[in-house]
Amino acid sequence: MIDTVLHYLVPTLLVLGTVVFMEWFAAWSHEHIMHGWGWGWHKSHHEPHDEGLEENDLYAVVFGVFAISLFWVGASFWPVWWIAVGISIYGVLYFFFHDGLVHQRWPFKYLPRKGYLKRVYQAHRLHHAVEGRDGCVSFGFVYAEPVDSLVKKLQDNKRGFDQNALKEDDQRSAAE
Repeated sequence: MIDTVLHYLVPTLLVLGTVVFMEWFAAWSHEHIMHGWGWGWHKSHHEPHDEGLEENDLYAVVFGVFAISLFWVGASFWPVWWIAVGISIYGVLYFFFHDGLVHQRWPFKYLPRKGYLKRVYQAHRLHHAVEGRDGCVSFGFVYAEPVDSLVKKLQDNKRGFDQNALKEDDQRSAAE
């Protein structure tokens, strides 16, 4: 009985723990790498463009190669395989929330009107409300601080931000 429980519990905890860790790591790397020494690739994400792909997508390739490598190692050491599953699940969540919901890189448009999805959407819009790499807020992709807290952080920021961004979103949402 205990062997059966552990057989399912340990992989489940490895996957869930990895997904939670990845949100922390993604937020940390977004703030300290992508908005730091890695700005060369990430800058394309903060500038208007018409192309379907952007240089910033290279970060997804790097994380994908890392996950694939862990699957390869995990073929010999099973805990690493479950960690690779967790990273892959996080990649799907990132694609859904960031590329799809926030940046509308899907073939259809959806603007959340309330609840958690609206908060994630607005938090990332506030991330983009500052020009350039300095002074941004909300670096996570799945977790989003309350919008009021982020607005206060932006207001405390000397560079300020475009306060009309959230109003435009609310007006578009009401019109639909």
